[in-house]
Amino acid sequence: MPQGRVLTWTEAAAAADDARRRGSLVVFTNGCFDLLHPGHLHVLRSARAMGGMLIVGVNSDASVRRLKGAGRPLVPLEARMDVLSELRCVDAVVPFEEDTPLELIRTIRPDVLVKGGDYAPESVVGAGIVLSRGGRVAIVPLLEGCSTTRLAEEIRRGAGRGAP
Repeated sequence: MPQGRVLTWTEAAAAADDARRRGSLVVFTNGCFDLLHPGHLHVLRSARAMGGMLIVGVNSDASVRRLKGAGRPLVPLEARMDVLSELRCVDAVVPFEEDTPLELIRTIRPDVLVKGGDYAPESVVGAGIVLSRGGRVAIVPLLEGCSTTRLAEEIRRGAGRGAP
């Protein structure tokens, strides 16, 4: 795959089609992935176990700011994608500018759509598209205490205590 597994939408759709032709299920999940933590890894590993190819959609910096506020993301898009693309469980990483991955899901047409346990299956963006094609939506239970927002708050509070 081109560019160390960071793909354009067109490349990701072609890779997904190729995986399906080889008999693999294509799995998709998405998120901001700002400050990657064990909870993210749990969802990504679980998602990868559900099929033969895992594609991860990543919100752009502007999208993260709209969703999380002016102080986010803490880590720029290129760095977030670089880290994700190096994980063994991730086959491809695709950025998206919108606030939701709906159009990316339409483009890739995954067989399995995965989100963390803070979602209900009926509230997952793109669920209807995946289900209408005979696919499934899977919710992975969250790991307790793993939250980027909480981590960012703790870092900000601790920044004044003995930090250089």
